[in-house]
Amino acid sequence: MKEKLQEIFRNKKRLTLTLIFGPAVLSIIVGCVAALADPRDALYVSLICMCLTYPIVLLFINIVALIWSIKYPQRLLPGTYESKIFGLMDFVTVIIGTILSLFYATLISATIDLQWNAVWSEQLHNREIHQPIWTGALPTVMALFAVGIIGYIVLLARKLSNTPPLITVLCMGAIYIGITQILLFMIQLFKIAPFEDLAYSSNSIPLFWLAPLMELPFCLISMAARLIIRKIYEWNQDEEHLEELYGGEGFMADLNGILDNSFSWPIAAVIAMIPLLGVILGILSLFGQYPDHVIRAWTETAQWNLSRMKAPPNVAMDEHYLCTVAAGGHERIVKPIRMGERHGHRIVVNRQLLIANAFEQVIEEKTPRMHRSIRNFYDKHGYPVARHIQTKSAADIVYFIMKPLEWIFLIVLYMTDPHPENRIATQYISKTERLFDNIISH
Repeated sequence: MKEKLQEIFRNKKRLTLTLIFGPAVLSIIVGCVAALADPRDALYVSLICMCLTYPIVLLFINIVALIWSIKYPQRLLPGTYESKIFGLMDFVTVIIGTILSLFYATLISATIDLQWNAVWSEQLHNREIHQPIWTGALPTVMALFAVGIIGYIVLLARKLSNTPPLITVLCMGAIYIGITQILLFMIQLFKIAPFEDLAYSSNSIPLFWLAPLMELPFCLISMAARLIIRKIYEWNQDEEHLEELYGGEGFMADLNGILDNSFSWPIAAVIAMIPLLGVILGILSLFGQYPDHVIRAWTETAQWNLSRMKAPPNVAMDEHYLCTVAAGGHERIVKPIRMGERHGHRIVVNRQLLIANAFEQVIEEKTPRMHRSIRNFYDKHGYPVARHIQTKSAADIVYFIMKPLEWIFLIVLYMTDPHPENRIATQYISKTERLFDNIISH
């Protein structure tokens, strides 16, 4: 086995094909095996496993490449086989890793009800979770990350023999700015404790679902570190950059000595990052993005690690019932009246929901056997429909579909109850409120 692995590593063509297609083949195999283990949801399970496996393999390759760069920096110089293969893997990591991360984020958002567009003050339902990045400051985050990408591309593309050291340091400072945004993103999502203020308790660990979103950021940091190591070594290999060839007097001599010493570049880049960040924030302020948005992008959120806001508790919305789902539509259409209580949870109620529940109550009182038959039929056929209504627009459509039934329910109530409006008004009232009303009425 060891001899076969050594043969693969010696054969450059075979090694290249293995690194490119190996992760894809492995992810497909893992996805198929996972699908066989859970055939009822085979497609979803296989896609999740494929999205997990491929980035994990890429992350492992990037970690190995980083260790290799530290140990053998001379093998990463331009023109070497290692620099070409690592460059190809970096390209694959960025393209495929980004696509799979976005695809996984879409799948997992539906699984844990993560609402990327819901600001911290928005009222959510059931287990829905607020956004981890404040959308008001998202342009600032994207701009700073773009600056990091630009710095990386410029540093990668330019030959150091034709590049002033100050430009190199500024590029590294730009990369640091991008890495800072990546680290903040990872810290924000590195959440172990269950989310708070959900309408229904959840014992799931968020990190289990969100950790795969950190694989691509790890790879990007590894790529940036390898590039900086390579450029430092590349500068030191050029005989023209020997210290004794440069002179100067006073401050310029000291500055020249610092910039000429490539091992001081990482520290100098931290200093250069501060004025560079100031210039970027100044430009962004012209477009309505204030300097404090750098911090508020992460703190103007709720339920996450860096959050400083307290979101309103989620409102329960029983997805088993069509009228309850319909009450979660746009307010101007479904016209919510007040908050109610069902099974100990607060829910939004409108007149349609109150009438439907009052009608069911009358049927249960007058004809219990018929009520059981209707309830069994609805639980069998209505629930599968209701659980797929996930948007407010879909809830609006259900509201209009249920309108004729609402009128029929209302007619039945007025024909069977001497005080139909009293019955309607008392639906979904908590036990405390009901007791209080009884005391007042007596």
